[in-house]
Amino acid sequence: MSLSTPLRRLLLLLALLAPWPALAAPALLVLGDSLSAAFGIDTRSGWVSLLAERLAARGLDLRVVNASISGDTTAGGLARLPPLLAEHRPRVVVIELGGNDGLRGLPLPVVRGNLESLIRASRDAGARVLLLGMRIPPNYGPRYTEAFHTLYADLAQRYEVPLVPFFLDGVAAQPGLMQDDGIHPRAEAQPRLLDNVWPALEPLLRP
Repeated sequence: MSLSTPLRRLLLLLALLAPWPALAAPALLVLGDSLSAAFGIDTRSGWVSLLAERLAARGLDLRVVNASISGDTTAGGLARLPPLLAEHRPRVVVIELGGNDGLRGLPLPVVRGNLESLIRASRDAGARVLLLGMRIPPNYGPRYTEAFHTLYADLAQRYEVPLVPFFLDGVAAQPGLMQDDGIHPRAEAQPRLLDNVWPALEPLLRP
């Protein structure tokens, strides 16, 4: 059945007046372990959820994708990253991994190589990268613990990516801020974690 001219005009007008489908906001991907997965606390209290709230409050149109898994290592993150990049096409990738590698005493060249691959893959996908540095307890020996900490700075300098030198700065070993295991921050510590990240992250959020 052919449409009359007036009906065709009406349908064209309705199509022009119909709202365009909303484009998905650019993504900010957090690839981390239990420190970013809000282990032991309500996820709504975690620093990543607080980050999403801060972005919204400041009118920054970014959707936060928290791809953090408790217990994850740099190798685990590296295995998970490609499909995450393909699905979300993030503008920014925050890499918060390595702590579990250090606690397991994994060889530092392996940790370094995995972190390098995470940085490269994220940048090759067009994302800006923020690296969150970590320290491990001194009982692993001064040589290992210091080399573990400095590898983050070395990688940040080599690949020219911003770095938070110690993600748990002002939180680790502070009474009332750590859970009973001495490893995971309590809900009260999460705003401090966000404040540790924010100065290095904020410049990456601009279009």
